[in-house]
Amino acid sequence: MEKPIFTSAETTELKALARTLLREAAEVASPKDFATVKDAVARAYSGEKSPVDRHGINRVLHSMRTAIALCQMVSPDRNMIIATMTYGLCMEDAFSQDQIRKLWGEDVEHMVGGLIKVSTLYGKQGVVKTDNFRRLLMTFAEDIRVIIIMIVERLILMRTINHHPDEKFVADTAFEANYLYAPLAHRLGLYKIKSDLEDMSLKYTARETYSKIAAELNETKVARDAYIADFIAPLKAKLDTTGLKYEIKGRTKSIYSIWNKLRKQQVELSGIYDLFAIRIILDVPLDREKADCWNVYSIVTDMYTPNPARMKDWLSIPKSNGYESLHTTVKGPDNKWVEVQIRTRRMDLVAEKGLAAHWKYKGIKSEGDLDSWMNNIRDILETADGPMELMKNFKMDLYDKEVFVFTPRGDLYRLPLGATVLDFAFNIHSKLGCTCVGGKVNGRNRKLNHKLHSGDTVEITTAPGQIPKQDWLSFVVTSKARNKIKQTLNERANRSAELGKELLQRRCKNRKIELEEGYLMRTIKKMGYRTVTDFYKAISDEIIDVNDVITQYELIENADRKAESERRSAEEFELLDNGDHRQESASDDILIIGDNIKGINYKLSRCCNPIFGDDVFGFVSAEGVIKIHRNDCPNAEHIRYKYPYRVIRTRWSGKVGSHFAATLKIVGNDDITIVTNITSIINKEKDVTLRNISIDSSDGIFSGFLVIGISDTDALNNIIKKIKTIKGIKDVQRSN
Repeated sequence: MEKPIFTSAETTELKALARTLLREAAEVASPKDFATVKDAVARAYSGEKSPVDRHGINRVLHSMRTAIALCQMVSPDRNMIIATMTYGLCMEDAFSQDQIRKLWGEDVEHMVGGLIKVSTLYGKQGVVKTDNFRRLLMTFAEDIRVIIIMIVERLILMRTINHHPDEKFVADTAFEANYLYAPLAHRLGLYKIKSDLEDMSLKYTARETYSKIAAELNETKVARDAYIADFIAPLKAKLDTTGLKYEIKGRTKSIYSIWNKLRKQQVELSGIYDLFAIRIILDVPLDREKADCWNVYSIVTDMYTPNPARMKDWLSIPKSNGYESLHTTVKGPDNKWVEVQIRTRRMDLVAEKGLAAHWKYKGIKSEGDLDSWMNNIRDILETADGPMELMKNFKMDLYDKEVFVFTPRGDLYRLPLGATVLDFAFNIHSKLGCTCVGGKVNGRNRKLNHKLHSGDTVEITTAPGQIPKQDWLSFVVTSKARNKIKQTLNERANRSAELGKELLQRRCKNRKIELEEGYLMRTIKKMGYRTVTDFYKAISDEIIDVNDVITQYELIENADRKAESERRSAEEFELLDNGDHRQESASDDILIIGDNIKGINYKLSRCCNPIFGDDVFGFVSAEGVIKIHRNDCPNAEHIRYKYPYRVIRTRWSGKVGSHFAATLKIVGNDDITIVTNITSIINKEKDVTLRNISIDSSDGIFSGFLVIGISDTDALNNIIKKIKTIKGIKDVQRSN
């Protein structure tokens, strides 16, 4: 004989619950729907399978209690009720989602799938205490109705586990209820559920505190009820003269709310500011709601002295979750403060059952808080199908630009959409990312570039010989991964370049070749390398042979020395007294070369671009022209050391009358207005012209070069000072 799946007490409760559910759900579901669910439950547990979970809770009874609470507190649609009663069967593999779809349709299957996904999150350890868990819950739920079911299900679970023997299970459940589900209930306007969750959470986590407040409230109940009656009596008499239809309720704050105030204000129970609350609910047409609420407010404040600082107007500007009411705190008999809430029957229904009862939902178009959902929702829904029908296609896309991923230990991380296994590795630790060779995603081996999805559990695989590759930059999406890869690649390139430089220097030393910077730079350019680092790295990586480099260097050096031997020495050089041959002289006497020689053939050197006022010297070039260099020219030391016999003393004559080209290097924040401000300053300066400008930007920083026409060094220093005053400019320097 098979053992019955329900005890006699459970069978009795089951029958009572079935009758209650049929009555509560009569408007949206038919007896046939419940008969089908009953048959499914009977088939699911016809064998050895037990409906009792590992915590000793009967799933069938729990789902029926949840469905009844939904009907009483939320006003659900038929599919929500069926999904609530059947998803537990799928969780225990007693029923399949395919069977759900065949019996009740895709909408029920969709909700059951969301409930299963959300439930699986509780198999992960140590994640509920993070904001990321809340975001992941939203992502998995997809449908707002799934979140509503989960909130009510938690309420029923909290009611069930009072005095449960597993204290850790009770404590964890109480924490989740207060941390996660109570705030969600508040945002959805489910205030009664939110209050019950908070009260029970306090009861299970601080039972002595809860019991003490409850006892004090119970001891003063008779006096409190009498006080409320004394407060209401004259108010009721006055309201009766207005002809308004209304109802007055008196209440005391919830135990959790009282405890919160006791904790924050450090007072006794008798010292709480607004322990008493009166609610006046009006039965008025929609177009009279605000006017009649304010009329009642006027009556209340005429009768009792109000505290202006405690007035809250949620009629003119409702809360973001749709809550509407007018609150004021007045001084009642015996100088006790009483909060009075004034609202209509419609407003009270929304406050009791949330926006799901009567309000129109709109989709979320951007990331952010649930509080932003209903900022613009103002109209009561007046459709035959009811509001839940409109919620079927509503998607929870708050976090559609993020993925939430678990470690094997249950730690939860948030990453941008499109993040890969490698992104996840770098997010954990840079060293882990640099040595990552792949990972196990939900137990299956995946490559570095495998894209992750919310809910994935990822275990990173590393190898000690692994190093970041250039191609990694083509698929990582997080800035942390990208920056660390670039940094590592650059560091490796610099180390490689140092090795290449040492190799070249050692080989040259063996061949008794003394490298000169000028010839080496010409060699690097001739071999097609843009930077010295790239050149030395190519030597280290054996892309170019060091012997080929030396050969090229010697060819350039020998060609230059041969040309020198054919040129005239400085002693043989004859100064040409012909001003027409000068290429860049500003006036006949702007420069004095040698022993007061004027009007000779000279050229301002492009390597340092000297201007009037710079300390300069002349250098006799191979072309027969004297090139004018600044004393701090990058080539000055080389020239003086190599060709001292070709250097001629030179100075400015003291007469200014021409423009010289000067180049400025500017670094600053990448802001489109900066360039405008720079050009504006230059244009305002007398005798300063802008000849050329080139700008590059990267990672929010721009660097650029300005070529300006300037008369002398004093004018140049002055313009540099003015440019430095521009907001966003980090540095201005004269460039060679």
